[in-house]
Amino acid sequence: MASQETIAAVATAAGQGGIGIVRLSGAEAVQIALLITQRTNINDRFAHYAKFFDPHGNTIDDGLVIGFMGPKSFTGEDCVELQGHGGPVVLSLLLQRCLELGARHANPGEFSERAFLNGRIDLVQAEAIADLIAADSTIAAQQAQASISGVFSASIHQIIHDITHLRVFVEAALDFPEEEIDFISEGNVDQKIDLIQDQLTTLIKQAREGAILQGGATLVLSGKPNVGKSSLLNALSGEDIAIVTDIPGTTRDLLKQTVVIEGVPFEVIDTAGLRVSNDPVEIEGVRRAEGAIERADILLEVIDDSSEDKVFNSSDGAIRVINKIDLTHRPPGPFNHEGTVGIALSVHTGQGIDALKQSLLEKLGITARTENRFSARERHLRALQEGLTTLTDAKQRFLAARAGELLAEDLKKTHDVLGSITGILSSDELLGEIFSSFCIGK
Repeated sequence: MASQETIAAVATAAGQGGIGIVRLSGAEAVQIALLITQRTNINDRFAHYAKFFDPHGNTIDDGLVIGFMGPKSFTGEDCVELQGHGGPVVLSLLLQRCLELGARHANPGEFSERAFLNGRIDLVQAEAIADLIAADSTIAAQQAQASISGVFSASIHQIIHDITHLRVFVEAALDFPEEEIDFISEGNVDQKIDLIQDQLTTLIKQAREGAILQGGATLVLSGKPNVGKSSLLNALSGEDIAIVTDIPGTTRDLLKQTVVIEGVPFEVIDTAGLRVSNDPVEIEGVRRAEGAIERADILLEVIDDSSEDKVFNSSDGAIRVINKIDLTHRPPGPFNHEGTVGIALSVHTGQGIDALKQSLLEKLGITARTENRFSARERHLRALQEGLTTLTDAKQRFLAARAGELLAEDLKKTHDVLGSITGILSSDELLGEIFSSFCIGK
């Protein structure tokens, strides 16, 4: 159980609004609310009209008081919401009255932290609450809500359940060495490990997609001067973000813009044209462009189809784009020319832009599937990948040595690292890092 110390905070966004909420949680939440409202009772999950009074009996505000009694509240403790008008001064006075009556100002994310500590939600669900608040697209909001409802957690728990059963079998076999049974062959241990590996591989793919949809991907436009990179940025964003001229070297610095394609956020970075120059400003622009290219999740190399120099220089991982096909009458869309695959388009006419957007989604592995999508974070991906690596190494060592003791230890390591995702096993440092990123009042 979390501390019974009562906490209070404004739970609505800063600024003016029609409604403002001060939230209380803890052993004294109801008593404090009764003193503020001068009521004799607060019924569970019932909205009471009330006035809110200061220490001298003057009215601070009027509105609704709603109680959510533990353990079936969000935090698992007694909670009360004082819902009044959404003015900063009024809410400040109301919060100050709660503090005068014995509440402590809540830390960032402390309400959600108490919900986790009291077993109302797991760590993945707690993080998904923050993701839902920060969602900047419909898909990001939907997948955060899926994680809050337990879609991601259920998959983790199923894998942990299967690992636990395998651990029990291996440990039991080690405890009865006198039995003349090849417990490994009898128990199909290697096949069971294979099944867990398959589950982890699938979940990693889903989590990676979830992390991309939540946090976005970095898309860098590269190429020589005047091939149409800035025009392509404008076409993808639907705005005239970048200055476009016929003068080579117009773009000197990195220009960034967030673009949402079918619900997936991309940070699109337009770079300086890659060429040899004696201009110190342009040299610095090229240096920054090369740095952005190294950090890109997706690289688009753009060339001019009307130019005689139509050589792609980027790695095989880049998406090759041929621009200005309105001048050469090349068909728009995907092309495969002498082993070079890419997208032909015209920024001027818009032909091929939709094909490029689809190629970007395919590059990220984003499918049309909407079911079982959930939000995920980099720490989840790291833990899942570490679990898979540990399990893979465990199987290889086991097949080589047939040592049950080593297998038992490796399974425990896998169990522990996966347990850290949902908070079954977590350190105080991890909890502090996660909940400190929440807003106060949540």
